[in-house]
Amino acid sequence: MLAAMRRAVVGCLTLVVLVSGCGGATRSRRTVDRPGAAQIGVASWYGPGFHGNRTSSGEVYDQYELTAAHQTLPLGTVVSVTNLNNGRQVEVRVNDRGPFAKDRVIDLSYAAARSLDMIGPGTAPVRVEPVGNAAVTFAALGYTLQVGSFADREKALRLQSQLASRFDGVYLATADGGDHTYYRVRVGAFSRREDAVQFAQSVSTLGLPVIVVEDGRPR
Repeated sequence: MLAAMRRAVVGCLTLVVLVSGCGGATRSRRTVDRPGAAQIGVASWYGPGFHGNRTSSGEVYDQYELTAAHQTLPLGTVVSVTNLNNGRQVEVRVNDRGPFAKDRVIDLSYAAARSLDMIGPGTAPVRVEPVGNAAVTFAALGYTLQVGSFADREKALRLQSQLASRFDGVYLATADGGDHTYYRVRVGAFSRREDAVQFAQSVSTLGLPVIVVEDGRPR
């Protein structure tokens, strides 16, 4: 009788462990076991000055919705953002491009930043993870050289043609400025900032205003 009771208790404990394990797996919505499926960096937020403006997705920015700007993730991607200072977490939908400040990985709406308790500090170290089972990864940012920005596409094309006769990898990048589209003439793709700075010295001999900018294109 005692042996039978022991077997029953062990069986019950085993069942509890199995049920707990399954329950934990069901609750987990994130997929972070792939290389590049999580990003660690600094988050910032943007609010009143942009409220009501058009985002890169064409939507009107509403600072009270849980949205964000990211440089490389597909528009519409939902990500979980965790404030590494306090453990707070929020899910946001990427509907805009940015941030463009150095070393920042995501720009949150006012509502999202408030959820993470980072309104006062303005920035916070975060972990960003895509939600769901979509095979979304973070493209590694590199660097490129920008040598001109024009509202006139023809002027941008002329400069692109002039540079293409001397350098490889000359291309146009467009940016939505609200009422106007800007055409930025860029040269090269570099994995290291040091390499981009070194190459910029060659381009600057032509008398052009060369700046090194971050670039999310694959390299």
